[in-house]
Amino acid sequence: MAEITAAAVKELRDRSGAGMMDCKKALTEANGDIEAATDWLRAKGLAAAQKKSSRTAAEGLVGVAVAGTKGVAVEVNSETDFVAKNDQFQDFVRTVSTIALETGVADADALSNAAYPAGGTVAEKLVANIATIGENQTLRRVGQVEVSQGVVVPYVHNAAAPGLGKIGVLVALEGDAPADVLEPLGKQIAMHIAAAFPLALSAADIDPALLERERAIAAEKAAESGKPAEIVAKMVDGAVAKFAKEQALLSQLFVMDNKTPVADVVAKAAKEAGASITLKNYVRFQLGEGIEKETSDFAAEVAAAAGV
Repeated sequence: MAEITAAAVKELRDRSGAGMMDCKKALTEANGDIEAATDWLRAKGLAAAQKKSSRTAAEGLVGVAVAGTKGVAVEVNSETDFVAKNDQFQDFVRTVSTIALETGVADADALSNAAYPAGGTVAEKLVANIATIGENQTLRRVGQVEVSQGVVVPYVHNAAAPGLGKIGVLVALEGDAPADVLEPLGKQIAMHIAAAFPLALSAADIDPALLERERAIAAEKAAESGKPAEIVAKMVDGAVAKFAKEQALLSQLFVMDNKTPVADVVAKAAKEAGASITLKNYVRFQLGEGIEKETSDFAAEVAAAAGV
């Protein structure tokens, strides 16, 4: 059986909001697996549903750039927040965002091999930055959206500099409505996306594996109700449908009024403008999203160093 450390209990408590003893029991039941322990807590009704963790570990910057009907978002990681404030690092992220926009590359590997304006490739410039700044940096990911007609609206939450920050959003609105209608609508939807953390554009776009995980949690919870099998099946279907509705952008309640689905907000704007508007796609990059932060036992490190 895996050793259940205080650090693991704290991480699970921070993630789930459950009590300390419940977290310890969950980790014991899950043999130390944080994800499985989180599911155990939810199945027992001891933790709320998680969209994705909004607690992020990596430092660096997300850059966004838009030109006409096309936009890109790029994430570049660093070891410390101090480097993210460095002018050289910020200029690199800004330049790489522009390169991604101009070349149309859709993944980090292709962008790394693209030419850098000052000479060499993006990857070679990154290596040079690491040498001069003195800290490891990584070009992590690239996201793109494009419309045939309409606008792509960028938004950076808590910007560190123009087009740079810890959360970058792109909203693709397609249609023949004028820019003075699409731009403010896109900005409001982008702010919603930054705050509401949707997992996909529509329920149909949500990862099937994630829905199956929710179904398993709901099934375990419903089974404990003692109700007949056909009622349990309906309870499970209802729980999964509710989860999908709450996680899909188009069906989420708009944060500006907390009562109107985003799809209806778009439809209302189109009706008032007497034009077509479709929320075609979006990108939301949160710095460090999905990166596990390495933790260490400081006392154990000191003891090891001392040869104890």
